Amino acid sequence: MMRAIVLEVRLALLRLRTRGRLSAGARVRLGPGVRVTIARGARVELGDDVELGDGSRIDASATVVLRAGARLGERAAIVARAGVEIGAGARVGDWAIVADDAAPEGAKPLRVGEGARVGMHAVVGGDVAAGAEVAPYGVVERAERAASSS
Repeated sequence: MMRAIVLEVRLALLRLRTRGRLSAGARVRLGPGVRVTIARGARVELGDDVELGDGSRIDASATVVLRAGARLGERAAIVARAGVEIGAGARVGDWAIVADDAAPEGAKPLRVGEGARVGMHAVVGGDVAAGAEVAPYGVVERAERAASSS
């Protein structure tokens, strides 16, 4: 009972700090130390049953969407300049980073597909297909950048 009240208070405080740029579905769980920074004109949408692990962070200069049942692990981070979408039931492991900060102007949002798994300490800078797995310490580059460097 007390834990549910603490979670509700954390979510309410987060909504106040983000000045209406955050929307959250039912049963969203926030661990202690979660940080969400949302720039003007950006939005963060958390679907039902989303979990943000202890110390995780979201830095949004564009829209960030975590679909129903998505989980961001402990100390994991999302950095969005063109937009990031985490699919339903997808898992981003502890200390992993999902960032589109190298995306060119006007790029499509970076997507981690439905049911995908991103391992701990992985760095994701490009799309991850639905159901795919990124190994722990793995690196996923944006397709245009990867093609131009080879």
